[in-house]
Amino acid sequence: MPLASASSDSQISHSPLAIQRAGLIEYSVALETQRIIHREVADGVRPNTLLILEHPSVFTAGKRTSESEKPHDGTPVIDVDRGGKITWHGPGQLVGYPIVKLAKPTELVGFVREIEAGLIRVCSEFGLETQRVDGRSGVWVCDIQGERKIAAIGIRVASGVSMHGFALNVNPDLSEFNRIIPCGIEDASVTSLQQELGRDISIDEVAPVIEKYLYETLVKVSA
Repeated sequence: MPLASASSDSQISHSPLAIQRAGLIEYSVALETQRIIHREVADGVRPNTLLILEHPSVFTAGKRTSESEKPHDGTPVIDVDRGGKITWHGPGQLVGYPIVKLAKPTELVGFVREIEAGLIRVCSEFGLETQRVDGRSGVWVCDIQGERKIAAIGIRVASGVSMHGFALNVNPDLSEFNRIIPCGIEDASVTSLQQELGRDISIDEVAPVIEKYLYETLVKVSA
């Protein structure tokens, strides 16, 4: 499998939800691996799987992205078959791809709400209060300074199995978001755990907490 061989640090757990932590992986490699795992989960020959990783700097655009929201300097953008609009992935951002056979595959909004709830619990573990915002997916910090998005979500469900997923900003270079209109939202900014907490925080510190709360979430909604 391409992803497993791409990092010597890959770790795979074996449980009702297999969790694979794979390190820094090119987006195209991870996408192909998702597709392979998706087919195997849909065919019942592989357990539900959560991939945890980072990507080198890359812009990806969901199906609803307009050209005006993309970079205007010729920077390549990868068009993908997930929900949502354009976003950036890069080092310091923890990305999770839940490839899960869903108990209620037609209730995509409910699945997104569950992932949001898990990510809100992750942020709370580090002492940061976050929430949902009506009409907007993802997880947000909301206070007198306004609304700031700390986690984005974009999902696709095919054959009753989810793919793509979520991205939590841990300690990335947030200036990359200035080159696009992230998620098509012009009246809010993007933030990170490191920026909000005012201290250094690493992917290695956050990954086990993600695994704990997303495991609980995904086992609850899986078939």
